Amino acid sequence: MKNLIKTLKNIWSIEELRSKILYTLLLLFIYRIGTHIVLPGVNPDGLTRVAEQTKNNGILGLINTFAGGAFSQASIFALGIMPYISASIFIQLMTVLVPQFQKMQKEGESGRKKINQWTRYLTVAVTVVQASAYVAYLRQITAQSGGIIPAYVDYFWLSTVVLLTAGTMFVMWLGEKITDKGLGNGTSLIIMIGILARLPQSFMQELGSKSTRSGLILIFIVEIAILIAIIMGCIMLVQGVRKIPVNYAKQIVGNRQFGGARQFLPIKVNSAGVMPIIFAQAVLFLPTLFNLTGTAAGQGIAGVFQDHSNVYYMIVYAVVVIGFTFLYTALIFNPKQIADNLKQNNGFIPGVKPGQPTADYIGSIMDKVTLPGAILLAFVGILPGIAQRLGVQPSFSTFFGGTSLLIMVGVILDTLQQIETQLLMRQYDGLMKSGRIQGRTVTQASY
Repeated sequence: MKNLIKTLKNIWSIEELRSKILYTLLLLFIYRIGTHIVLPGVNPDGLTRVAEQTKNNGILGLINTFAGGAFSQASIFALGIMPYISASIFIQLMTVLVPQFQKMQKEGESGRKKINQWTRYLTVAVTVVQASAYVAYLRQITAQSGGIIPAYVDYFWLSTVVLLTAGTMFVMWLGEKITDKGLGNGTSLIIMIGILARLPQSFMQELGSKSTRSGLILIFIVEIAILIAIIMGCIMLVQGVRKIPVNYAKQIVGNRQFGGARQFLPIKVNSAGVMPIIFAQAVLFLPTLFNLTGTAAGQGIAGVFQDHSNVYYMIVYAVVVIGFTFLYTALIFNPKQIADNLKQNNGFIPGVKPGQPTADYIGSIMDKVTLPGAILLAFVGILPGIAQRLGVQPSFSTFFGGTSLLIMVGVILDTLQQIETQLLMRQYDGLMKSGRIQGRTVTQASY
């Protein structure tokens, strides 16, 4: 405890770090205020059905999670940062598949600015489409409960689409400002703060359900202990790497010697991050669209895939996550490019010939490491369903795994890594004496 207080004092004594922390907290506070501002023309008392529909309901629940509950509250930030994430994922895939985008990515700072500009344009387009769908969704859900004020119906579509688009762009701007002048990745912090906002209410609901009988309090304590153990396991999954030794040939320039150093190429156990889980949830939401047909078969299929604690859902979900993990890793990880960069920089893996043999060796190591990582990621993804089947409240079970837990663990590690870097730059001790903190920013080396 004494070391913790000393570390906090060191953090607060650095003016630049203190300013970044306060700036970040201020912008996050502004975002949380916006999530409670209801759209014009919407009656807040008629939003009960919206909250029920989005509660643990496939992609709608995912959007509501990323928006910090603003989706179910019909807020001006109802779509949150989700359109920007969708646009960023699409542009990221384009940089792998389209040569023109690959060329822009290699142009350095100017190329990065062009890609960011394209991402913003695509975000506006995606937001307009999602906002239109959200208006239709609100009208359908609140038709009987009177969620939309009748006198405002004629203007509701136009005003809502404009406000939701402006709200998403404002949230995107907040995220960029946090990244530039604050602490940590702004987009990730906005998502994390929305997830954490649901934690106190979910915690109290779970405690209330267990406090009715004295014997259940012990079960609640066991649940908390298991949750802590799962968080520790997720930290190991996020930080786990397989280090491939790399040697660099010595070069004599004048009287100086360059190179000759022994370094490591870190291959992450979970290179794909949280993306396979997001893709899997989006894909498994498609069967629920059969509800629109009104057929019995469609309703049966939708019933299976809407229940995250269903055994068949968990099996299919795990298989899809494993498949997407290999697919996404193959898209973002190019062994051939790494082998070529090593060869250009006079680097080589001991016992492996440069060129194609090095690429094949790195690829084989990547496949061996990705398999257990994909299985562990799939297991983390189905943990909320397992917890729900064991009697945990649905709202609290989402913190036992899945997207929410992985995002929180990754973002917290990234932020702590930045704080530790600031401390070490000023010759203070790090946050922990036992070792350095590695966040998700440490990927497949900077080759």
